[in-house]
Amino acid sequence: MLRYQWEDAVRFWNSKKREELLSGQKVGRLQLFDITHRKKDGFPMTTEAAEIMMQASTVEQIAQLKAEAASREVEVQRKYEELQLQLKAEAAARETEQSRKHDALQLQL
Repeated sequence: MLRYQWEDAVRFWNSKKREELLSGQKVGRLQLFDITHRKKDGFPMTTEAAEIMMQASTVEQIAQLKAEAASREVEVQRKYEELQLQLKAEAAARETEQSRKHDALQLQL
């Protein structure tokens, strides 16, 4: 760890932002990197740090989209199964009605 990185890490651990994060939230590696590699004005310390933050942001967005897609897939599967049960129930009801009508016609003959 370079001297400026160490200083930033110490500054973070003594900051209010750390206290906010310790209020129940877990701090991930990417979030810690972001916090410790920004200047006081909010800009990244180096262009390399900025590139890493952009890549991390992209990776997080991809992960979020995958999670949302998986959630939608589960919901679609649940609705599909629900519709299958509904169709089976309707088919059984139609079959019962047709059987009842058939038996009624048989009795008339």
